[in-house]
Amino acid sequence: MGIGELTLSPVLPLAPGYGKGHDRGRPPASRPYETECHRMQYPVGPPTHPPMPAVPPPAPSQDATAQTAAVAVLLIGPAGAGKTTVARHWADTRRVPTAHISLDDVREWVRSGFADPQSGWNDHSEAQYRLARRTCGFAARNFLANGISCILDDAVFPDRPVVGLGGWKRHVGPGLLPVVLLPGLEVVLERNAERSGNRRLSDEEVARIHGRMAGWYGSGLPIIDNSQQDVTTTARLLDDVVARSLASPPSW
Repeated sequence: MGIGELTLSPVLPLAPGYGKGHDRGRPPASRPYETECHRMQYPVGPPTHPPMPAVPPPAPSQDATAQTAAVAVLLIGPAGAGKTTVARHWADTRRVPTAHISLDDVREWVRSGFADPQSGWNDHSEAQYRLARRTCGFAARNFLANGISCILDDAVFPDRPVVGLGGWKRHVGPGLLPVVLLPGLEVVLERNAERSGNRRLSDEEVARIHGRMAGWYGSGLPIIDNSQQDVTTTARLLDDVVARSLASPPSW
């Protein structure tokens, strides 16, 4: 081939219908791949995946429930049982707000004209006791209504309705959890000897009260013998008792 000569490639024949009208520059619509492309529908947005199964939270243990639930506990026991000390420690160490309400403290709000039961149980001292119990019950209900637990302590007798459980149940409500704190007589006498003022009783009176408290055995109420336990251990035992009482409330 000399200089200036051109080499022309062979011209292929056009397919039928190609280059006519608005189809110019497009392959015929009859071609399989174009027809398939027009039929395909692509998803809009990010790819979706099947939802993952939800993992249920672990069920709270009885101990956790006792530590976090709003409850009202009535700690019963003779003078020298350690009710006030244990109740205060239990209230101090809970994971939720907890109040301690001592019936003796409320009774002694009355200064002038205070009727001390040690001077004799009479209509005057009984009236002040009933007033103090109603006041404690009102306070307990008010705390519970605001999500605050409470623990009350009182020397409640099993064989004496005037200072029995009936009044507490009436004033606080049926959800009240009574627990008896009852160490041995020797321990009670020793602890009572360390008390002062009108909180200290004679040995004879302590022994008499302790003997009457023994009537709680067989009553169905939970009883903690804290003769050999310190305050921290006793409070932990109280947690266990409260947890069991919440799971299966005692009938009283």
